[in-house]
Amino acid sequence: GVVFPYQTSQGRYKFNYFEAKQACEDQDSRLATYQQLYAAWTEGLDWCNAGWLLDGTVHYPIINPREPCGGHLLLPGIRTYGAKDKQKDRFDAFCFTSAVRGQVYFIQGHLNFKEAGQACHNQGATLANVGQLYSAWKFVQLDRCDGGWLADGSVRYPITTPRARCGGLPDPGVRSFGFPNKEQRTYGTYCFSVK
Repeated sequence: GVVFPYQTSQGRYKFNYFEAKQACEDQDSRLATYQQLYAAWTEGLDWCNAGWLLDGTVHYPIINPREPCGGHLLLPGIRTYGAKDKQKDRFDAFCFTSAVRGQVYFIQGHLNFKEAGQACHNQGATLANVGQLYSAWKFVQLDRCDGGWLADGSVRYPITTPRARCGGLPDPGVRSFGFPNKEQRTYGTYCFSVK
């Protein structure tokens, strides 16, 4: 499977445990276990924001120690905040998905969010969600250098073969443009179909 960090369009650390659990389910995934997060860390997941796991604990995986992530003196590893108050404490979520339940594909264009949804609908599909895009990247090697709208209002693109003219980062992954203004007409869209 694949573990991915998830946060809302309002920024980081907005979910209590139950909201994090629901957010992952909304992305066609579930909260990751510690073992799944550890496996993702061994495969290169490096994320500075702490997130909820299924058991109600909060962690974050660090490959490259740096000042905003606990400092340069700490060794790489899984940082832990331990168990937190599931109602009151707020963090991001680490979601896990392990299957492709349909097809994710890209529609080229200069679309705003509403037009992107309509473009998918016109083909009998829906806007893909984040979990579906991660699944397509991980399990069918979806490799696309074009940012596209997703159902949560974020814009992302999946890279399996890193290259200089495609973000320039050395590792494969799903890249994010964050949550642009939904009126911007500058992106394509990633659609999901069960066909």
